Amino acid sequence: MTDLRPVLRVLGILLLMFGGTMAVPAISSLWADDGVFGVYPLTMGITWACGTVLWWMARHEQRELQARHGIMLVAFVWMVFPLFAALPLYLGFERIDRALSWQHAYFEAVSGLTTTGSTVLNHVDTLPVSLNIWRTFLQWMGGMGILILAVAILPMIGMGGSQLFRAEAAGPVKDTKLTPRMAETAKGLWGVYGLFSVLCALAYWLAGMTPLDAVMVMFTTVSLGGLTPHDASFAYFNSPLIEGICTVFMLLASCNFALYFVAIRKRNVWVLYRQPEFRATIGTLLGGGLLVAALLWFKGVYGPLESLRMGVFHTVSVATTTGYAAVDFGLWPPFAPVFMLLLSGVATSAGSTGGGIKMIRMLLLLKQTRREMRRLVHPNAVQPVTVGGLAVDERVIFSVLAFMLVYCATIAVLTMALLFTDMDLQNALGAVLASVNCAGVGWGDLGPSNNFAGLTSFQLSVTTLGMLMGRLEILSFLALLTPAFWRR
Repeated sequence: MTDLRPVLRVLGILLLMFGGTMAVPAISSLWADDGVFGVYPLTMGITWACGTVLWWMARHEQRELQARHGIMLVAFVWMVFPLFAALPLYLGFERIDRALSWQHAYFEAVSGLTTTGSTVLNHVDTLPVSLNIWRTFLQWMGGMGILILAVAILPMIGMGGSQLFRAEAAGPVKDTKLTPRMAETAKGLWGVYGLFSVLCALAYWLAGMTPLDAVMVMFTTVSLGGLTPHDASFAYFNSPLIEGICTVFMLLASCNFALYFVAIRKRNVWVLYRQPEFRATIGTLLGGGLLVAALLWFKGVYGPLESLRMGVFHTVSVATTTGYAAVDFGLWPPFAPVFMLLLSGVATSAGSTGGGIKMIRMLLLLKQTRREMRRLVHPNAVQPVTVGGLAVDERVIFSVLAFMLVYCATIAVLTMALLFTDMDLQNALGAVLASVNCAGVGWGDLGPSNNFAGLTSFQLSVTTLGMLMGRLEILSFLALLTPAFWRR
């Protein structure tokens, strides 16, 4: 069996770091005097104790993480960290005498860290301030990936992070370094993420949000998470200006942060436009928004300006896997909600904070399809698949084809699992797409006017598994289940 000591050591260090992040809700609880402050020192202590034990067990380990270690560590982080992230929610609800089972708390934590945005909580407006801050802050940490931040820190304590970065990075092309040192790359990505976060919070505040709402909604906008501190989501604000600001930052967050890093370093915004994936992502989101807006206008749901406002905002929200809602779009003509949720599978870029299969994979699939069609006419012609003028390695093409096969199979199997519980097809397929694409909002009973609180224990387990598989991009998760992975 693969030696786990390098993984345990780094996992212990990451848990120590994660425990420190609980100081954010602790400070806010102390400031707001919301009655649950005592929860946070306890949960920090539990997290630090477990992290210390793991680190102590492998404290003498000095080896660099190998590829398999990176995959294991990423999987362990996204499955284990929610256990600790759920503690403040579970204990906090006990403090305020509201019922919350451990499974519901774990689901909420998984939804937060994977930036899915599904929730099992009702009446979130009445929650203690610090619990809402913790829910939204989890999404902000999960957005760029707490592991990428760790890549910037691990070299400082004598452990490289290149394998961790490659295992965590989304999309088919993972080995492109923006700087010679992987830690510098991670710092650069987090620098861009931090810049967008500050600008987003300031814009919300200037548009009329309270400072606290501006920060919490910012956490879930730049992360494309979608949780809000209000049951009514964006209907609570009822502001075209705020929705416009949100749309801009969702569009920005849906594109590859590495491109922003390169554009800033080169001081050349045309770097963005020259990238096919960037153009395809923005074009798909805005084009899809205009299509839905036109549908709403032609069907007489709204007038022309209101159709434009609602169509673009909600299409960008759902397609970027954010999931905000200003109205119940489940009541729109059926084409609109189905179209928006299907877009959530393809409309975000690799290297963004979104979920789904990523736009670069869709571009490669389309180009591969076109190549096969041309081969029918010219079977002996050499026709490489190119993206941005560069030929794509055949191994990448095969990897994308394999991923798409597994992605479709995962959707089918999880949907059948929910159908086995007598859930109807619309709700089952919507729940699975919302979970695997990390979109957060489904159809029917799981649409924008409802949440996942009514699901049974088994149904919650299926959707939780879907969120984890979607965040781990499925193949990494399934690789852990193969006997060959665990052989030396």
